[in-house]
Amino acid sequence: MRRAPRRIEFFQGTTSSPDQNVRIFDTTLRDGEQTPRASFSYDDKREIAAQLDEMGTHVIEAGFPVNSDDEFEAVRDIAAASSSTVCGLARVVEADIEAALDSGVDMVHVFVSTSDVQLEDSMHATRTEAKQRAVDAVRRVVEAGAECMFSPMDATRTDEAFLFEVVEAAAGAGADWINVPDTCGVGTPERFQELVAEVVEHSGDARVDVHTHDDFGMATPNALAGVRGGANQAQVSVNGIGERAGNAAYEEVVMGLESLYDIDTGIDTTQIAALSQTVEQRSAVPVPGNKPVVGDNAFAHESGIHAAGVIENSETFEPGVMTPEMVGADREFVLGKHTGTHSVRKRLEEVGFDPTDEEVQTVTQRVKESGVTAGHVTATDLTEFAREAGVARHEEVQA
Repeated sequence: MRRAPRRIEFFQGTTSSPDQNVRIFDTTLRDGEQTPRASFSYDDKREIAAQLDEMGTHVIEAGFPVNSDDEFEAVRDIAAASSSTVCGLARVVEADIEAALDSGVDMVHVFVSTSDVQLEDSMHATRTEAKQRAVDAVRRVVEAGAECMFSPMDATRTDEAFLFEVVEAAAGAGADWINVPDTCGVGTPERFQELVAEVVEHSGDARVDVHTHDDFGMATPNALAGVRGGANQAQVSVNGIGERAGNAAYEEVVMGLESLYDIDTGIDTTQIAALSQTVEQRSAVPVPGNKPVVGDNAFAHESGIHAAGVIENSETFEPGVMTPEMVGADREFVLGKHTGTHSVRKRLEEVGFDPTDEEVQTVTQRVKESGVTAGHVTATDLTEFAREAGVARHEEVQA
């Protein structure tokens, strides 16, 4: 799929390397399912995984195999059916690791807390014990012949000297990937970029991945900042679902990389809207209307000035480098109190009317009045207004 051509006035982002290769690691089926009150059935997981796979998603974190027999079965079957790399999560615990390996995943994602607050009050372990467990876990995965990702959980609240010590130990034990997780969403883009760049320096031959949370609305900015810091992969979830306020959104990160940073992720972006709808339905987590890329209002226009401009040239009041067609969505002209004559004429013509300028003015006034009282105007309302104003249909004019 070809991207929209860049315009001279467009302000484009930059990365650490113009040829940087960035992969997409989707955790919708694992961290996304940890959204409070959300749950995926076996069939839900298979359906979402199939869509992610078809779109070219590089890694699908299918779940936490040790969690239950049903979870194990879903992860196992997704691993067997997918072309994408399939990943299973595991604590640095023998049972977790063996369950992940037995499920047949390509990659095992092992994690251990490294911040003092989590070590003391969640893991009840010392720094030394945590580091040793990390090394032992990585070695077991590598020994089994699976790809290994290691995460120092709560990295952004971890003493940096210890963080780098653990990263070096895991990389030295053979980890293929070092993940930098902003577990509690406290990172800022500037600092997170610096931290990722420092982790890259301590990761040896291992590549670096980032996992960001949205507690302060920084998940997508931090994911992109991690890429600028040298990360080769970003973890995301569809619609941004996940623990608490959620994760970096698949659709936002992919389109940010593609359209703003001119990085070819290899993802078939034309399926993004359909994927979002599937996850919304299966998770029962509604997508806000103003959600970037996939919300109902992402490519919707009501204001007369905006709608008139977009009708003339969509780049006037849309990004230009991201179009509805690029993500499999539709542009919409919404009728309401802010609607102008251009939108009303366009909508009337779309439903078969051939209005005069005076009739357009009359119908527009009715639309505005109705928008004030009802909030929005439906297609049925518009047709009724047109009939009341005596607007002729195309076939009547031709006759």
